[in-house]
Amino acid sequence: MTVVGPFGLSVRDQALEADVQTGLAAVEAGLLDATKSEIPFITEAAQHLVLAGGKRFRPLLVMLAAQFGDPYAPGVVPSAVVVELTHLATLYHDDVMDEADVRRGVDSANTRWGNSIAVLTGDFLFARASHTLADLGPEAVRIQSEAFERLVTGQILETAGPQGDRDPVDHYLDVLAGKTGSLVAVSCRFGAMMSGADESVVDILTQYGERLGVAFQLADDVLDIASDSHESGKTPGTDLREGIPTLPVLHLRTAAAAHGRPEDLELVELIDGDLSDDARHAEVLRRLRVHPALEQARRDTVRFAEEARAMLAPLPEGYAKSALMELCDAVVHRAG
Repeated sequence: MTVVGPFGLSVRDQALEADVQTGLAAVEAGLLDATKSEIPFITEAAQHLVLAGGKRFRPLLVMLAAQFGDPYAPGVVPSAVVVELTHLATLYHDDVMDEADVRRGVDSANTRWGNSIAVLTGDFLFARASHTLADLGPEAVRIQSEAFERLVTGQILETAGPQGDRDPVDHYLDVLAGKTGSLVAVSCRFGAMMSGADESVVDILTQYGERLGVAFQLADDVLDIASDSHESGKTPGTDLREGIPTLPVLHLRTAAAAHGRPEDLELVELIDGDLSDDARHAEVLRRLRVHPALEQARRDTVRFAEEARAMLAPLPEGYAKSALMELCDAVVHRAG
């Protein structure tokens, strides 16, 4: 048994282990190649987050999904490079929008070079992803463009907030399906599609990926509150400090509005105040860590992970299916 990929995923078959490790190594080389420029400064900025590491969650899913067809098919590795480049590009943009200082344990690009360079570097990565994507055929271009539209739509909806009497939690889950679920779903879809898997398998893995992507982001929401370390690659409470709505806070607001408990209303007031004050920020984190809203967010994470696992039921038994199921458990484990 060898541990590979994010969360210490264990692979119990030597052939699958070899395929995954070889594929991920090829993706890493592809990322470095795709982020090179004739201008050294652009190379430095574009490779900033590549070299910082990361879970490579999406490329791993491409490799595992490809096991249901020919994992050595020529489009598998390039499609994994495309989804990871797209993901990296969104991180540059997200950090500008969120005014984040740290990403993956290093200074964010906007902290190091300013917002303009960070945004333009993200655009550069999108361009490089499109260049690689063009070689994968018009169907791949269409799939990626639809996913990217959903991703951007999710970001816009998050920024605009729920409209009218829309339930904030339902709105937020729709946001996550677009912002995170769409690209994770494409990772599974590309892996299966590029490997020549049956269309029914492609559809199953796509649906699995979307639900797993939402669970993955919800686990990050929980980590942002619950983590005492830098498990998420960001300073704990970063989303909280920046006023980014996450599920535990949304559950708290719902409970405060519905029941009016003084301690809940007081905590909401603290959250709505100036969290640049370290003492106030620490107090909010302390209270949220023991609040039922955090446990409710954990249960939501489990629900989406279980839905993802259930999607896999029709697939043939094997080590690849077992690894995908284990990823569901690993996502839940991250959320505690």
